[in-house]
Amino acid sequence: MAKDPPAPGPAAGPRGASPLAKASAPANAMPAPPAWWRTLRADPPVTLRLAIGGVAVALMAALWWFLTRGEEPIVSPVKLPSPGAVFTEFEFPDLTDSIIDTLERVFLGVGLAALVGVSLGLLAGASRAASAALAPLVIFLRSIPMGALLPLMLLMFHTGEKQQVMFLFFAIVPFVFSDTMKAVSLVPERYIETALTLGASNRQILLKVLVPLSIPDIITSLRFQVGLALGYIMLAEDIGVEHGLGHLISTSQRQGKNENVYMLLFIIAGLAFGIDLLLRTLQRGAFAWRRDL
Repeated sequence: MAKDPPAPGPAAGPRGASPLAKASAPANAMPAPPAWWRTLRADPPVTLRLAIGGVAVALMAALWWFLTRGEEPIVSPVKLPSPGAVFTEFEFPDLTDSIIDTLERVFLGVGLAALVGVSLGLLAGASRAASAALAPLVIFLRSIPMGALLPLMLLMFHTGEKQQVMFLFFAIVPFVFSDTMKAVSLVPERYIETALTLGASNRQILLKVLVPLSIPDIITSLRFQVGLALGYIMLAEDIGVEHGLGHLISTSQRQGKNENVYMLLFIIAGLAFGIDLLLRTLQRGAFAWRRDL
């Protein structure tokens, strides 16, 4: 006589889970996401990110102090002054005016490069013929050394504010153009096909599809170009200016004041970080749908 099959027991659950936990868990419960440190490209909490950055800066400062401490430091003060010497012995009688003048030149140069580079980049990203026509000139500007560009700017614009701004413009505009063209080219083709299906013209596709979807990446490029312009500021302000952070660096180097040079580098880096943080905050607020900004 055949035996009746055994009564079905509780469904098998995760290894190590108790029957009570399995019974109390809802049937449609979603699994908890893994911790951020176990996931690639995951953002830790804001406070933790700030703490990690602060610890990294503190470690670099400690290494700097260690290399320059004592009467016979590991690194000569001529090459690397101590933190105390840099932050206490510097002197800049016109520092505020220099910062204002430098930022004015940077924003004018980057603004002009944005006006020209973004316009031509949008055109090249939407038209293969325009891209083929503009590519040789852009490659030429991106390839020449910036030091070689300075005498050419002096020849064309002489000295003065125009020469400083135009130097930054020619140094930045090819990168703005290339990044803009790439941002337009990366817009998924399905959006263009959908617009064509709805009867949109080429002008409408450019203004209502390509431009809105590429603007976040274009702004990211412009953020980086501001930092790049601040990096070129010593070359831009080397000749024909009375105030400017680059001019102060050149003057301090000629006078052998290494403490001033290092302090000015910290000031330039701080300005670049502050401007980028402000622009990134505004960018994230304006394009909240882009989680990668």
